[in-house]
Amino acid sequence: MCIFMEVITEHEKNDLEKVILVGLASGSRKKAEVAESLDELEALAVSAGAEVVGRRIQARSKPTAAYYIGTGLVEEIKQSLVEFGGNCVLFDDPLSPAQQRNLERAIDAKVLDRPILILDIFATRARTAAARLQVELAQLEYTLPRLTGAWVHFSRQYGGIGAKGPGETQLEIDRRRVHKRIAHLKGKLKKLGKQRATQRKQRQVLYKVALVGYTNAGKSTLFNLLTKAKVRTADMLFTTLDSTTRVMSSGYPCQIVFSDTVGFIKKLPHQLVESFKSTLEEVSLADLLLHVVDCSDTRVEEHIRQTQQVLSEIGADKVPYLMIFNKIDISPDFQPLDGSRDAPFVISALRPTGINSLQAELVARSGRFFSKIRRK
Repeated sequence: MCIFMEVITEHEKNDLEKVILVGLASGSRKKAEVAESLDELEALAVSAGAEVVGRRIQARSKPTAAYYIGTGLVEEIKQSLVEFGGNCVLFDDPLSPAQQRNLERAIDAKVLDRPILILDIFATRARTAAARLQVELAQLEYTLPRLTGAWVHFSRQYGGIGAKGPGETQLEIDRRRVHKRIAHLKGKLKKLGKQRATQRKQRQVLYKVALVGYTNAGKSTLFNLLTKAKVRTADMLFTTLDSTTRVMSSGYPCQIVFSDTVGFIKKLPHQLVESFKSTLEEVSLADLLLHVVDCSDTRVEEHIRQTQQVLSEIGADKVPYLMIFNKIDISPDFQPLDGSRDAPFVISALRPTGINSLQAELVARSGRFFSKIRRK
């Protein structure tokens, strides 16, 4: 997978958070599979502004209840942090609140997991008011069960909190504040959802096409090519968080609404899926999905499976789709997978290749849609 990198000065490099990655090979998961997953986790960490100074993979029959990993590895990680000047340990799998707490006490360093990191990246990338609301809601819902007696006072992260009343512990105050904020955010998002529903109703007679796929597959580049829009693109994870729509009529038998959507990823926190539901409805209510896949990535099949899993979660698994294998300019010898649905399109959105046949298919499908509308 491509990793977004910037030119970093030596001084800036010293200021980066130094992290050790940890993965567990348990059950049917092999070490090679975990190593690939850690490659992606490293890409996430780098895009969040961290420097990876080491990684550890442990094989055991199942995670431990107390630390997720064995006590021997806990001690080894603690020593490695001292050796490399690290200050954070990043786990590839979700940790329970108790496991995270126990690890921080034992290692004496910050402990994060993949869901927390993804939420942090989403918060950094969110640009519109709607995206910021959705990300904050997901963060708070993930945080709430982690408010325990060992919790660091919430004001250290979000500013001071006024006293609520005699005898009330700071933990209770923090919990109440989180619940209140969650209710407020849900109310705002409900209003936004109604606005989106009204906009969609006005577009019912238009042919709706949504671009979906794993993060960094090139959806926004293809969207820009098809719509002549200028959606921000970059070789980095989660560049697009907002569902951007454009109406196109030139060259098509009827108007087409194209929607560019947030990229999916393995182990996407369910809080994010829930909070982004109003945005992802653009996908479940589409007439056609363009499932964009980075064919230059070695994990093509895994990325397809993960995307299909999220589509199923949001009720979009029955929507007709076209499989689009993108980035053929990087991987010119790529051959579509055996059993790929229908005849997949192999393209390069960056150096336009194979786009004419895709557009011809969109013309044909939108034409059939328009014929049905006229007969009604």
